[in-house]
Amino acid sequence: MAFTRRRRVRPVAIDPATGRRISPWPFVGLVLLVSSFFLYAASGLLAPAWAVAVLLLTWLAMFVLCFVWWSRHPRWTVALGIVSFVWWWVAVTAGGILLDWTA
Repeated sequence: MAFTRRRRVRPVAIDPATGRRISPWPFVGLVLLVSSFFLYAASGLLAPAWAVAVLLLTWLAMFVLCFVWWSRHPRWTVALGIVSFVWWWVAVTAGGILLDWTA
């Protein structure tokens, strides 16, 4: 009896309202997106005020899109979080090279 084989059961989060499995991917995407906000907010050290406003508006659009994709495309939110970092880097680098933004 001590050596009987037992089936391992993985703990799975289940939504009590729908009975469906809860995916962790939207949470990962949201964490990535929220962590990129600090780059966008601190861009005032590198970019003019109008550029910071545009960057913050693009971040806000990505934030809303993250919640739109939350249930429909949960894995896409991770890609969106990564894109938020890449977009900030491209925008600030291009502004520095093409528009001569200086710190």
